[in-house]
Amino acid sequence: MMNVVAKYMPTILTRSSAVLNSVSRELQQQRGIRVQVRDGNLERALSLMQKKMQSSGIERLIKSEQSHHIKNSEKRVLARKARERTVQSQQFSRVLKSLLDKKVRGL
Repeated sequence: MMNVVAKYMPTILTRSSAVLNSVSRELQQQRGIRVQVRDGNLERALSLMQKKMQSSGIERLIKSEQSHHIKNSEKRVLARKARERTVQSQQFSRVLKSLLDKKVRGL
């Protein structure tokens, strides 16, 4: 019995550490972004915070929730970018569908 436990202990430990890591990430997301100021270097801490905000998507959420006036030129740019994303997505789905059809047919 001890041999069985010893045999599976590394997999149990790695799985439990993976679960703990995912739980800690979720807790960190609920708490928000934290940055330590080291050696009184506030500029470095601010740049790190900005990078973390960009990578986590918080910056996009904040910008999307802003309720200030958006100029018409900005609206046009945003609409054009949205159209381009839609067209690219449709083109990609067409290409993917044709490739899958060829693969299914065996061509």
